[in-house]
Amino acid sequence: MNTKEMLTVAVKALDEKKAMDIKVMEIGDLTIVAEDFVIATGTSTTHIKALADEVEYALSQKGVEPDHIEGKSTGWIVLDYETVVVHVFLGESREYYNLERLWTDAKEIDIKELIGNGENE
Repeated sequence: MNTKEMLTVAVKALDEKKAMDIKVMEIGDLTIVAEDFVIATGTSTTHIKALADEVEYALSQKGVEPDHIEGKSTGWIVLDYETVVVHVFLGESREYYNLERLWTDAKEIDIKELIGNGENE
């Protein structure tokens, strides 16, 4: 599965579970850590765990397993799929760590390109 397909599966899973403020940032030209970050916010620790579980399940159904998972009992869960790293935050944790500010040089990808704009679905 290529990176764009992984992004599409992850973003759709987050969207279907009502994640807020989903962003995809293309960071491959800036670091060797990954090609893309997916960042999303949940409303509670239960919600962010459900969001992370849904991404993990959706990608697993496509034969893709995470290389590493961190933070399942915190306000910031990270699912590392090598080329794609998914960050699921509680609102206050997302504001505090502010990855968007740290990666201001990254290109933001419009998630409508990944999940469709709803008109033809």
